Amino acid sequence: MDLLSRQGLRTDGRRSGELRRIRCKMGVFNQPDGSAYLEQGNTKVVAAIYGPHEIRTNRAKAPTDSAVINCQYSMATFSRSERKRRPRDNKSAELTLHLKQAMTTAIKTDLYPKSQIDIFVQVLQSDGGNYSVCVNAATLALIDAGIAMEEFVISCTSSLANGETPLVDISHLEETMGGPSLTVAILPISGKIAMLETSQRIHINHLEPVLTEAVRGCRFIYENLNKIIKKHYEEIGGALNWGTEEYNI
Repeated sequence: MDLLSRQGLRTDGRRSGELRRIRCKMGVFNQPDGSAYLEQGNTKVVAAIYGPHEIRTNRAKAPTDSAVINCQYSMATFSRSERKRRPRDNKSAELTLHLKQAMTTAIKTDLYPKSQIDIFVQVLQSDGGNYSVCVNAATLALIDAGIAMEEFVISCTSSLANGETPLVDISHLEETMGGPSLTVAILPISGKIAMLETSQRIHINHLEPVLTEAVRGCRFIYENLNKIIKKHYEEIGGALNWGTEEYNI
């Protein structure tokens, strides 16, 4: 299937280097310490943070000099077109480990000794790039919870169209009908890579352009989320009269 038209348009009307529309909201739940809802295109995810709190795992094996990061990735049974009886499968367990890897890279765990931080993400609607959207939603939720981080951790997935043109922020159709996809999670300011995974073998000649496109997508997503976060706290500050004489008194 040709994923790019002769005019250079994808099946959803985007250009090859164009991101899906991003919508998000922070503080969507009252019970967790931090939460966020994020849409990238038709992929919709919620994230919730609990902690830091007392370690609930085996205390004998738990580290005392840094926080324990506990992650859980799941998909709602109604999130995709085909039905699944089991809410968790091998792929969910694998993505849970990848999520923990990326989040541990960014969180300043040494500031929370003898503590545990729980990160829960759930895909409400699946349309490609599920892991990447979950990483981005978890980052927003951690910021909402006030967890100290080295910097944002941002993820994006890219692939190849027609065997030669890199695509950024791919949809489900592009994941299944296109070439090998590559998912990367980075710390956008320092440029450190927190996680890197390919869906299948990718030719070395294609690796660099696909990776470059994924990293470029991460930086665009970072810029968008950073603007949203600033606007969120400006609204909170305006409601609480931050910076005014009345508030300072």
